This record gives sequence, C-alpha cells and structure tokens, in this order.
Amino acid sequence: MKGAKMVSLRSLVLIGVISALTTATPAYQIATFRAEVTIPIGHACMGGGISPAKEIVDPLFANGVVLLGPAKPIVFLAVDWCEIRNDAYDHWRDAMAEAAGTSRECVLLACVHQHDAPVIDYEAQRLLDEAGLEKSLCDTAFAKECVARVAAALREALKTPKAVTHYGIGLAKVEGVCSNRRVVLPDGTVTYGRSSATADPAIRALPEGTIDPYLKTLSFWKDDVPVAAISAYSTHPMSYYGKGGVSADFVGIARAQRQAEMPEVFQIYFTGCSGDTTAGKFNDGAPENRPVLAEKIHQGMVKAWNNTQRYPLEEVTLRLAELRLVPKNFGGYSEEDSKKTVADPTVKPFQRNLAAMNLSWRKRVAADRPIDVPVADFGKAKFLVMPGESFVQYQIIAQGLSPDAPVVTAGFGECAPGYIPTALGSTEKYNDESWCWVEPGAEPLITEALHRAMGN
Repeated sequence: MKGAKMVSLRSLVLIGVISALTTATPAYQIATFRAEVTIPIGHACMGGGISPAKEIVDPLFANGVVLLGPAKPIVFLAVDWCEIRNDAYDHWRDAMAEAAGTSRECVLLACVHQHDAPVIDYEAQRLLDEAGLEKSLCDTAFAKECVARVAAALREALKTPKAVTHYGIGLAKVEGVCSNRRVVLPDGTVTYGRSSATADPAIRALPEGTIDPYLKTLSFWKDDVPVAAISAYSTHPMSYYGKGGVSADFVGIARAQRQAEMPEVFQIYFTGCSGDTTAGKFNDGAPENRPVLAEKIHQGMVKAWNNTQRYPLEEVTLRLAELRLVPKNFGGYSEEDSKKTVADPTVKPFQRNLAAMNLSWRKRVAADRPIDVPVADFGKAKFLVMPGESFVQYQIIAQGLSPDAPVVTAGFGECAPGYIPTALGSTEKYNDESWCWVEPGAEPLITEALHRAMGN
C-alpha cells in the first residue's frame, strides 16, 4: 500500500490518497467516540439571541468516528451546538487532530445547529469580556473543558478500534419536513419569512421551494456486519425553541431512536447546507410537532439504510480547497462600527455580541486564515463539509459536480461567515440579515472552491 501523497493545485491540497495495490483486504479500522457537551443552566443560547438555558430537556453530544488506514487518520465529528467559530473552530480541530495523531486538515468538524444550544467564539467573547459582558456570548472555560472531554473520548476509543472492509451509501426522500425560507406571495412579493416554526397558515400553504429532499447515509462495514452510520439532511433542526429548553431537538430524537434500534451501529447525524431551509411549511411551532418531525427523519434514516449499496473500502482521497470570503462592510458591520457597538453600554447585549463576532471574523480574514472546504472521496460516495449557514443550493451544486457518487454534505463547519446566500439571495437583500457577515458575491467563490474540492 502506498501512503499519503501531497499535491498542490492553486488552493487545492490533496491531503491523502489511500489505496490497495493488491487484492488483499486493506487495513482499515474505525474508532467511534461520544461525549456529552450539554451547557450549564444560565449559559447563553444561540449567541445570546434567545433565552439562556433554563432546563435540560435532553442532553447535547459530540459524536465522532476516526477512520484509520495506511495514511493519516480522518476524523468525522458532529457537535450538538449551534455554532463553533474562528479560533474556537481551530481549537476543536487542533485538539482532535492531536488526539487522533493526524493533522487539522483531516478533522471534518461541523455543528448540528440546534438553536437551544451555544455559539462558541473565543475571540468574540474576549472582546466582550473587555467591554464588561462576561459570558454574554459563551463560557469559554466551559467550552474548552468540552473540547478536552471529547478529545479524551477520542483517545480512549483509539484503544479499541474495529476493522472495516467496506463502506456503504444509501439515499431516501424525506417527506413533510423541509421547505425553503424563500416564498413568493400572491402579489409577487418575495419574503424569506418561512422560519423553523411558521404560524401563518397562508405562508405554510405555499410551495416548498428549493430543497434537497434526500437524506443520505454513509456507512462502514466489516464484511457484511455494519459498524457505523453517518447521516445528513438539509433543514434547520428546530421544531420550537427560544424558551430556554436545551435540546438536540427532532434530529437528536431521530438519531437516538436509530441508535436504540441498532445498538451495534454507531450513529452520527450532520445537518446539511440549511441556511435557507427549515421545517416551516410543515410546522407551526406546536410542541407536539417535535416527535412528528423526528419520526419523519427517523423513517428517512431507515429507508436510506435499507437502500444502502456496499463497496470495498479500497481508496480514500481527502481533498481540501481554501475559501476566502469578503467580510460585510455595510449596515453597521465595518470594523469601526462594530468596535463602537461592542463598547456602547446603551446597545442591547445581543447586538454587541453580533458585533464582537464580526470583529472576530474580520480578524481571521485579516490574518489570511482561509476557510477549509474538505471532501473525503470514497469513490462511490463523498463526504463534504461546508461553512456557516450555506444556502441549500450549494449542496445541490456539489451533488451536480459528482453525478456518479452521492455527496453526504455537512453544513455548519467553520461558522464565522454566518449566512452565505446564493447570488439570488444576495440580489434579494439576504446579506442585510444580522447573522450574515459576508458581502454579496459569495456564490462564484464557493462554486470555484467546490470544483477544486470535488476534484474537477
């Protein structure tokens, strides 16, 4: 077997090619790990934009697998947090890389993006601390404790890895869960007002719009015995939120149900590119809708599993494209404006939190620290991590670049940019949103990065 190759093509980095030159079974192994990362009572949720944690409805977890082979280990890690940003995202990846004996580029990390969960950005909170807003955004010490806890779980898992010989890929349509935020009203007006919970029945009645209807599951097997399953689907994962009830919400319920049904198969769930997709067409926010949505996601997982096609695990190519986005400079988001906002005690804390996150993002850009767009290519399936709240169209574009292999896409990787609209969304002023930290014009930059990452 040959080891990792390093190839440079513009900002494309070929991290590793792992292949078998004989017909012998390749020496691949999987280590699975899990650690609880539930925030304490009183911790800010969704960056301080909603009520802080008042009760723990169900715990939050970090779920991961390490793929071990002839070259560098690859870590797949999903965290039940709203967002991990900037230096905090780098810290997570560096800590997991050290624990796994690999490099940062080989850590494929994303948040699931439940809203009754934390947003973590060390630099932003440091700026807020200086302004007298301690723990306004996040508890940095707690967040670092969680990183250490997850890294410890990873190291422990590496003591007992399981051999794998095959990978599988399965797809299934999910009915009655996802719709696009964007709706065209009867008078021709465009609104992005179809949120996760949409009370207006007239807006719920409008067409679902652009979505990716497929839940996709990438799995790992020892011959015909399954070991782990990684599922992903594009929709904001909230049925109702904002009252302080910390929860992994309906996707967490579906994941737990699947784990209980197949205790021998380690289950991970990633949220796809979902900046503009929600359950709003099918959800008015009533609490009883949470188990209904959970069951629909669960059924999607079951069907995708039943549709799985298996292939020998002979080669894994990890490619990395560097992405550089332009920070937003209008609407009070210039560096000067954001510094004033953070320092102004008359401004609401959440607005100051937003400004601090903008300054943290701008610091990253000024230091020329690009965003990684990684793809793990198995041949008949690919796994992609996209940044922030990328619109679903980017996931659809990625799949179009891989007509012969399904792409399992995780959104909410490096979350520093916030919403990343398409060109259409930008023309319709979606960049004006307070949770968007990028200038219009991201679509060609991301499309180019996708071409490189997908190997085109």
